[in-house]
Amino acid sequence: MTYGCRTWTLNKQLCHKLQTAQRKMLNIKLKDRVPTVEIRKKTQVIDVVQYIQRQKWRWAGHIVSEKDKRWTKRCTEKQPRSGRKDRGRPEARWVDDIRRTADPQSQRNAQDRRKWKTSAEDYILQWMDKASK
Repeated sequence: MTYGCRTWTLNKQLCHKLQTAQRKMLNIKLKDRVPTVEIRKKTQVIDVVQYIQRQKWRWAGHIVSEKDKRWTKRCTEKQPRSGRKDRGRPEARWVDDIRRTADPQSQRNAQDRRKWKTSAEDYILQWMDKASK
């Protein structure tokens, strides 16, 4: 279900679909009114959105710590469109999820693997707080 999740751009709709699919795999219906905290305790399964955020953070650490201009780094830094702009809000990019919650010091922290790993939980909690609002 989460194959390639490191490169996804998450929004509320996708998060809701993933959590619904996870609940469906556990055969729990919404009308049962079972809180997700209880489900996680009983099944020992982590939340799919938290797992995806953790994977994204790990992948961002690999990309930021690259010193040369490899294609993975160039693809994430690339501006998707040039020329005429479409109407409405621009589509969110992968790097926008990271930049929205990461602090400016995070690029320096990516060079030190210990600091990067400890900041992963902070990133996930911040992202979950912002996504729930």
